[in-house]
Amino acid sequence: MNWYQDYDRILSLFEKGDERVDETTFYFRSDPEKAEHYIGCLPQYEKPYWAGYCDIPNGCDFKTAKELFEAAIYDGKSIKDRWDELVMICIGGINPDDWEQSWM
Repeated sequence: MNWYQDYDRILSLFEKGDERVDETTFYFRSDPEKAEHYIGCLPQYEKPYWAGYCDIPNGCDFKTAKELFEAAIYDGKSIKDRWDELVMICIGGINPDDWEQSWM
């Protein structure tokens, strides 16, 4: 298993609340279209955690990373609920393997 497939590890990266995770993208294996979903963190805002391309038109914002990861906004389920089918494309706009080398 790659480090970025570990739910708790990714959640903890987001909980640090910095921009290194902004523009994180993923898709769900069960989606034949492999539509990309975006999440991120912009610490300068009151609700720094955000999601785009989800069930909410124009996306949504959250106060905590936990709220973001547990919000039922992906076909009525959360990132946490669907973690086993999540395929990480990039973290902070960087390939996950390259991200780890840059920031870990």
